[in-house]
Amino acid sequence: MRAIILAAGLGSRLRPLTNVTPKSLLCVNGKPLIETQIEYLHEIGINDITILTGYLSTKFNYLTEKYNVSLKHNKYYDKFNNIYSMSLIIDKLENSYVIDADVFINNNFLIKEISSSLYFSGKKNSYNEWKLNFDDTLKVNEISFSSGDDYIMSGISYWSSKDAKILSEKLSLKMKLDSSNWMNLYWDDIVKENIKELDVYLFKIKSDDWFEIDTVEDYESLVQKFSK
Repeated sequence: MRAIILAAGLGSRLRPLTNVTPKSLLCVNGKPLIETQIEYLHEIGINDITILTGYLSTKFNYLTEKYNVSLKHNKYYDKFNNIYSMSLIIDKLENSYVIDADVFINNNFLIKEISSSLYFSGKKNSYNEWKLNFDDTLKVNEISFSSGDDYIMSGISYWSSKDAKILSEKLSLKMKLDSSNWMNLYWDDIVKENIKELDVYLFKIKSDDWFEIDTVEDYESLVQKFSK
């Protein structure tokens, strides 16, 4: 097992906090977001970790010595969404976690024994988020945009060998045929478009197990919440 952490983004909605600090290196509960993620991965025995960097990439260099992670740079971080970052690391998707670096993980819900692809998800009362629709067996059969109290993407998933091969082929094809649209695509769009071919299930977590940080208000609220 391995892990891919996507940390190339500009974090423009968090300015001025991200003027000199990448979003994933902001601290909550006394520790940078990405370090919490790495340490939780280590707790379940995952040490093969690759971080996709972009904006202020040199700020991540200390992690190689501290945690023995690998860094891979996305030089087009300011032009394209994370579909391009994934295209650079798609050969490592097999049996791998994929984690958005701007997610604060409050509890370590990551697991080691996994038999299929998983979306880790809890209910959030959110507006315009990626909603996971699933059947009685928890198999995800559709991904849509929705508001309300729904199971939404947490930014944390796991991909089996079989599904990784399908997604690798689909992503490569998309990059060749739809290059003019890279700036408008996320890697999750590849999953969304091909969900019927995949064998991915919902892994339920609590609504307060994770928090996505999009704005300065989000960040300040979390800092205050977890400083108590």
